[in-house]
Amino acid sequence: MAIASVVYKPTPENPHNNVIREVPKEYNQHDYLFKKLIHNFFEEFLEAFFPEVHEHIDFSFIKPMSEEVFNDLAKGSSRRADIVIETKLKEENTLIIIHVEPQSTHETKFHERMYHYFSLLYNKYRKPILPVAIFSYDSKHAEKDYFTLEFPFFHVFTFNFLMLELRKKNWRAFIESDNPAAAALLSKMGYTEKEKVEVKMEFLKMLVRMELNPAENRFISSFFDSYLILTNEEEEVLMEKVKQLDNADKILELPNSWEKRGYRKGREEEKQEVIMNMLKKNFPIEMISEATNVAKEEIEKMRDEM
Repeated sequence: MAIASVVYKPTPENPHNNVIREVPKEYNQHDYLFKKLIHNFFEEFLEAFFPEVHEHIDFSFIKPMSEEVFNDLAKGSSRRADIVIETKLKEENTLIIIHVEPQSTHETKFHERMYHYFSLLYNKYRKPILPVAIFSYDSKHAEKDYFTLEFPFFHVFTFNFLMLELRKKNWRAFIESDNPAAAALLSKMGYTEKEKVEVKMEFLKMLVRMELNPAENRFISSFFDSYLILTNEEEEVLMEKVKQLDNADKILELPNSWEKRGYRKGREEEKQEVIMNMLKKNFPIEMISEATNVAKEEIEKMRDEM
């Protein structure tokens, strides 16, 4: 979770340091990738991992909301709610807010923080809120999906939230789907070291079947390759396995880690087409640069010339 520092600055009107100026830090890579994946493939994410929610949502109305930064005056810091999306329930006029919080490391009081976010969001918007937590790490702890406030003599309340523990998901259960969110998140599911090559090959097969546009292909591949990283030897094994497939030519044309390792040379005009498509879809300059290995200045120039 990205943290923003908070500076307390005395003023003549307020000599006791009560004026707050936030100095935000950028998302780390994990937060950034998950935020972009779910914002761009929100419907597919719910369909793959929360079908009981998906069937009730009216996806004709999806409104990503502004970043929510909550100040913690006692600790002198701020926390940012990663993904907040407004939508509707089917056949109802009820607006709801879905808050999704990716978590990459174990945090003892994470369940309490989820309640904190919920209460602050509800206090601000006064709309029904569905909280969702995504755990993407190997945990030796039993993660809680609730926060309870009670006394020996009285139970005040129990706050519940939906929970997705990616490492506990069987990656083989998703390889027959044509779901880009599931394809990207294969990289964070419960495979063994010996299965890495097989996971990557099934991921490539999914990409070919889905026939995404170049910009989407680039992003999904970049997400996957950020988490499932093969050694040179494993890449060689994968290459030999791919060559034996009937659709090997299509797989070898996909944007993936082979480009970075020099297995094939991408044509300059192809890369420019990918960049233009990503710009048209309003992908951030930083993300395009990372996915294509093209300098931000060059991409900004292409944007200005559009």
